[in-house]
Amino acid sequence: MAFKIGFAADTGEKKPVAATYTVPQQAAAPRKSVVQIYFADRHMTLAYYNDQFDLHRGDMVYVDGKLEGMLGRVTEVNYNFKIKVSDYKRVIAVVDTTVHGQFFMAGSHFVTFDRGALPSSKAVTWFKAPAKEDDEFVSGSDDTTFRLDDLKGMNVTAAIAERGHEYYMENKVRYISIDGTKGYAIVEGSEAYEVEFEYRNGEISQLICSCFCSYNCKHEFAAMLQLRETLELIEKNYGDEYERTGYFAAVNKGTLFAFAIDGKDNGSFTL
Repeated sequence: MAFKIGFAADTGEKKPVAATYTVPQQAAAPRKSVVQIYFADRHMTLAYYNDQFDLHRGDMVYVDGKLEGMLGRVTEVNYNFKIKVSDYKRVIAVVDTTVHGQFFMAGSHFVTFDRGALPSSKAVTWFKAPAKEDDEFVSGSDDTTFRLDDLKGMNVTAAIAERGHEYYMENKVRYISIDGTKGYAIVEGSEAYEVEFEYRNGEISQLICSCFCSYNCKHEFAAMLQLRETLELIEKNYGDEYERTGYFAAVNKGTLFAFAIDGKDNGSFTL
């Protein structure tokens, strides 16, 4: 996979990051292999059988078995083998880490106003394994609303607010977006949690989190702090872009580099 990412080093107020990755137009045919996969959370490397994908070193994948749901990186690919298939667990999904589009500096995050650059449907797979066909999800919310500029309206305890603030300061809000009025965020705690909400004229409603708390939680509080900061930076520097598209997505700088660049064996980087 070849890619090129360029950073504009102008001295103006707006600082765009133009990212372009050259990738195959069509997915390559599956190629059977035995792959070594490193799981950073467990500090271990294990072998898996693959017959669904054309895998390469650096690919981010999910597997079945005991480490199901844990993200791993392919470190070796072996095409010359003979194995007893029942002795091996399999690779079940490959994460799409290609990124296309223009990004702007926004504090600890890069922000884009292009819906196709890094949609939430792609970003979530960087942190959570794809849902199984038989998985069933339901959600519900009450009619509570509060102003984004006055988070006291969330009615969280001091302890939750403190932990949420720590998450925010530690840049654990990895991704946050608004499309029209629908908001979405990924907050990484003991695992990655999805926060969803509605945003209209500075007011938040329909706030829910996949941690399944029955009250507003630290992940939601962290997401609201990040949302407030990001919107302030957008209003100050990129208001026209946001008004034109009605959309933004902000990704933590370290997250973008870790997934879109780190582990690639070739390509170029221009600053």
